[in-house]
Parts: sequence; C-alpha cells; structure tokens
Amino acid sequence: MKEIIKINLDNEMDLILAHKRCMKIAEMCGMPSSFQTRFSTAVSEIARCSIAKGKDSVLVIGIHITKATQKEILAIITDSIDLKSCNPEAFNYASKISGNIEYSFKGNQSTTRISQQVLSPGLLSETKIKSLIDYFKFEPPLSPYDEIRKKNIELIALSEKLIESENRYRKLANTIPILICEVNDRNKVLLYNESLLHYLKVPLQTFERKSLTVFIHPEDMEVILEGWEKAKANQSSFSGEIRINNSGTYIWHLVTMIPNKSEDGSFNSWLVYFVDINAQKLVVETLKDNTQLKMTQRELESANSKLVFKNKELEQFAYIASHDLQEPLRKIMIMISRASENLSEEQKKDYYFDRIALSATRLSDLITDVLNYSRIDNNKHFFGEVDLNDIIAEILGDLSMIIEEKSALITIEPLPQVLGLNTQLRQLFYNLVNNSLKFNTTVPSVTISATLVPEDNNPLVLSGDYDIISIADNGIGIESQYSNRIFNMFQRLHERDQYGGNGIGLALCQRIIENHNGIINFTSTPGEGTIFWIYLPKQQ
Repeated sequence: MKEIIKINLDNEMDLILAHKRCMKIAEMCGMPSSFQTRFSTAVSEIARCSIAKGKDSVLVIGIHITKATQKEILAIITDSIDLKSCNPEAFNYASKISGNIEYSFKGNQSTTRISQQVLSPGLLSETKIKSLIDYFKFEPPLSPYDEIRKKNIELIALSEKLIESENRYRKLANTIPILICEVNDRNKVLLYNESLLHYLKVPLQTFERKSLTVFIHPEDMEVILEGWEKAKANQSSFSGEIRINNSGTYIWHLVTMIPNKSEDGSFNSWLVYFVDINAQKLVVETLKDNTQLKMTQRELESANSKLVFKNKELEQFAYIASHDLQEPLRKIMIMISRASENLSEEQKKDYYFDRIALSATRLSDLITDVLNYSRIDNNKHFFGEVDLNDIIAEILGDLSMIIEEKSALITIEPLPQVLGLNTQLRQLFYNLVNNSLKFNTTVPSVTISATLVPEDNNPLVLSGDYDIISIADNGIGIESQYSNRIFNMFQRLHERDQYGGNGIGLALCQRIIENHNGIINFTSTPGEGTIFWIYLPKQQ
C-alpha cells in the first residue's frame, strides 16, 4: 500500500479530521458521492470506537494496488487492545455500510482493514497517487486544531530525528576505543562514555586528586593535576602522557583537555580524552634499549678483543712454562742425581738431597698441573662420540698398581657414549677415581654408574636430555664447610704429609666439565664417603 496520510486517533477532533480526509481522498479518486459517504462513515464508526475504547490508535489511509487493472482505497486502523470485543455493534454497523471490512487481533494488536474499490483504476496512475500524497502534505489546515496537530506531528518527527541522531553519536562515543569525559570548572564530571566506565570499573564523579589517585600512576599525578589547573586558569588546551591502571597493569595514555565552547563563545566545561599510546611507548623504549644494547655490544666487543689479547699472552706464558721452566728444572734434577751418586746415604741426608729432589719433583708436577688446567679449551677441537666404558678401562689399567696395593673393590655399571673430547674426559675420570683411592683409610670401594635423565624430569632444571654419571666411594668424605671451595685452584683440605697433590685436580675437573657444557657437584658424609655427580648433555 502507498500511504497517503496518517492520523493519531486521540479525541473527537481527530475523528472529524479522519472523516474529512476519507471524503477528500475518495473524491480525488473519482468515486461517486454515495461511495464516498459509505467509505467515510464506516471508517468514522471504527475510529469512534478506537477513540472511546482503544489505546494508541492510529489510522493510515492509502492506495492499495491489488492488480494492474484493480486499485482500492484502503484504511487501516491499528490498536493495542481488542476493539471488536469492546464494541461489536460498531463493527457490525460498519460492515453493513461498507461490506468490505476485515478484522484481526494478534500479538496484542488489533488491525481493522476497510477498503473501497476505485471504479476507474486506469485514471489513478503513479503520478496521480504522488499528487495525492503532495496535496495532503501541503494542504492548508482545516481548522486551528488541524494546524496545531500538523505542527505537533512535525515537532514529533523532528524530535525523533534528533533522538536518532543523539543515539548514533552516543553509540559512537561509547564504542570508540577512547576514554572520554566532560568536566566543568568546578571539577565535577558531567558525563562520560561507556569505554571510560568499563576501563575504570567505577564511575568517575569528580576530576580531583582523591578520585584520580584511584587509577592514575602516583608518579604521573602532578602532571595531570598541574595540566588541569593550567587549562582552567587559561581556558586553554593541555596534552600530556600519563599511566592509567587497568586491572593491576599501568598503561600509557595521552591525556588531552579541550575547552568546550557554548553557542555564545563562553567556556563552561572541558572535554577530556584518554588515548592508549602504550604500543608507541613500547616501540620508543625498545629503540632506546636497542641503542643501549648496541653501545653495550660495542663495549663487549672491545672487552672481548682485550680478552683475546690476554689469552694470547697466557698461551705465550704456557709455552714459556712448558719449555723455559721445565728445562732448567730437569737439569737441576739431573745434577742432583749425579751429585748424589758418590755420596753415602748419611751424606745425602746431611746435604738434604732427598728434600731437594722431592721439592724439584713436586715443582715439576705443579707446572704440569697448571699447564693441563690452562690448556682446557674447546675452541680448537671438535667434539666426537666417546665411549666412557673404554675410558674407564684405560684408567683402571693406569691405576692397577694402587688398586692391587690397596685391594680396592671397583664396581662399574654400563656407561653411555657421550659427546666430548677423549683426552679431557680421560683426565676427568682419572682424577676422580684416583681421589677415591687416595683419600681413603680403609679398603677402597668405588662404584661408577650412569643414568639418562629427560628434560621434563631434570633435578637441576636443565634444558635438554642429560646423562648423569656418578662416582661413589667409601673414603674420608668432605666437610660441609669446604663445599664451596673444593673446586678452587690450589685448594687443599689436608696437610701435604697426609695426602699428596697440588690442589688442582678438582679445579681441573670442573674446567673440563664446563668445557663440555655440563655440571659437576657432589654429596658427602665425613667418614662415610663421597659421591661426585657429573651431568653431560646428550647434545652439545
């Protein structure tokens, strides 16, 4: 249906308007006077019932095109109550007059349709129908009430558009990712958008220290308060960077205060915006960190160059120690041996030949140990598969005399293959097994075993899979007070006349393990024995 006119049925004046409008439309559609009267009277009868009994009644009159060659005038009256049950006599009368009336009541709404066929539908073209709509749009008022009614309709339409526009802007303000509020010069928050409410979790009532402390970072409080006072005093804008608490995390925001002008140009409030700039701040900080990192990297490169130079010096020192120190020492030992050939044992004691020879031998061992320690370096070697079973077999061969001498009991469980340097691992296990035999006051008992520990069950929270090799003995043990010192260079826990050595063995072991990206530690009970634990990664 093409709507021509719409009338709210509120009082008797609306009933008069409805009757006149129906008569005029029927007349303009070329209907005879009798048909005009019948149609208008039927509509008026139902309209009177709506005004008397109904609620929120509306009459719409229009042209309904049923077929290309068939058109009708159609009046539709809607109401929120069941009109027919309220006044069935009115509907019976209207039906007798018109003969074309339909009624329905569904979903708490009644609909009454009254129609009248147009006798010359060909004359009622689209242009004619448009002229009907324009006629009633610009028709002069029929009465003062009609004029007021039209003005009210225009005001209602304008109000609806205003409400629709306001809802659109409110929806926009509530959905944009910017926190907005309006504050007057007495620090009272007049309104705020939903984004600000959801962000702060509590309504912002005043723009003062007490309220702002709840969500502004303490270090940024003076920034926003001083900016706010300056904006009020100068009636100017202000921008600054602050941090806002969001569920325990402070997020950087750009706060902007803009004076809100009224139509006469005066200022009575400010719009305050909080825009999230945390990502930009992170980028800036990252760039600063990168600059600092580059400076630190250059410092590290410089320190590394110096370290390389020092290592070169140490290599030269090791060479000097290997040749220039060992060579005169060997000559001293040879001359002592030759000088003592023609002396009696008594004379040897008088001239301290035994002590001199022992000291020279000890010095030679010390130089050898220091050289071994300094040469632990994997930069010039490539790791390969090393079978620890073969390593232990060679070590036991080297220590066979002391094993037989002390009647030691050696238990070896199957050991794994590991990635490493054969010579260094041989030195490692030689030192540890030799210590187990040496630092023992009873018949030595040494047990060597191994187990594979996966990454998800690693007791030291190491990454990757590790082989753990344990060397357990029943020796004298280690006092807990020495637990942090036994891997230090030249660290001796006993007098030299009790147990031999230079205090370098365990330091050498730790250096070898570190060179293999592993870990060495121990557990010990004085008088009962010690267990050394060696962690070697499956992959280097």
